[in-house]
Parts: sequence; C-alpha cells; structure tokens
Amino acid sequence: MTHMATSRVLEEMIIEFRKKGMQVPQNILTDLKSARVLMKVENADQKGRGETAPKIDEYLSTVEAYLITEAQRTLLPEQVDEWIRRLDAASCDVCSAVEKEDKWFVQGIPRDQKWIRIEPIDDMPLEKLKKLSAETNLSFREENDGHLTVFGNAEDIKNFIKKMTEQAQK
Repeated sequence: MTHMATSRVLEEMIIEFRKKGMQVPQNILTDLKSARVLMKVENADQKGRGETAPKIDEYLSTVEAYLITEAQRTLLPEQVDEWIRRLDAASCDVCSAVEKEDKWFVQGIPRDQKWIRIEPIDDMPLEKLKKLSAETNLSFREENDGHLTVFGNAEDIKNFIKKMTEQAQK
C-alpha cells in the first residue's frame, strides 16, 4: 500500500488516543494534515517526478515516531504491537491489496464547477448518460471504476438530474 494507508492507520491511532483521553500536540496533527495535502499534490502531479514523496515520508515518520513512543508509555504492549503491525502492513510497497482513492477529491475539475458521480444502471446506461450530459451543456469523464463524473455549472447539473430522473421513470 502507500502513504495514504499509513496516514489512515496514524489517524486511527490519534482517534484511539483521544478516546482514552490522551492529548495529541497540534504540531503532530499539523504534520499529518501536511502529509495528506502533499499526497494530493503528488497524485495531481502528472509528470511523476516524485519530489514530494520524501517530504511526505518525513511528515509521516514524525507522526509515527511520536504516536508509537506515547503508545509505549501508556498502552499495553499487545496494543502497541498491533499498531506497529498495522503500520508495517500499510507501508508495504509490494502488498497485493488495492487502496481506494479518496472520493472527496476529484482531479481535473475546475474549482468553480460543481460535479456529481453517477453509477450507470440498466435503465440509464453509460452512453445514455453521456448523451444527456452533452445535451445539458455539461462535461463528463468516464472513471476507471465504471462511474461517470459529470461537471459544469450548478444550474446545468440541476437540469441534468431532472432530465435523468424523468428518463429513468419512463
């Protein structure tokens, strides 16, 4: 897996700390947030230069070092071993598990435009959805998972949804 999987395990550790009433310093939270922002930048980098990866590793290492040290002081050794095992599995580069991307961040869509993600169904196949989006002045992009991302201004998206609902009810 990758940086995102590691950051998710670290986030779960922070949540566990908070449930137990333990405080996590603001700089640790900021480092985790910074790592996640850089992950988004890294994903958006089409040239794949990898300039952000060392900085992401640095942020995640800082967060991990703090959390493991604090866990060793306050938690049971079995709990600490479990967290370390999960972190090792998350940072494994040759693992066969596929990491799902964060669905809240959509690359390639201008900030001033709204978007929706649609899963084609029997009544509304992909080709029909593409045609309908073109008729309502919207752009679309077919995703790897079979969904269609439709984007444009908010009014056109509302009209698209209305037309799509009308077509599906026929």
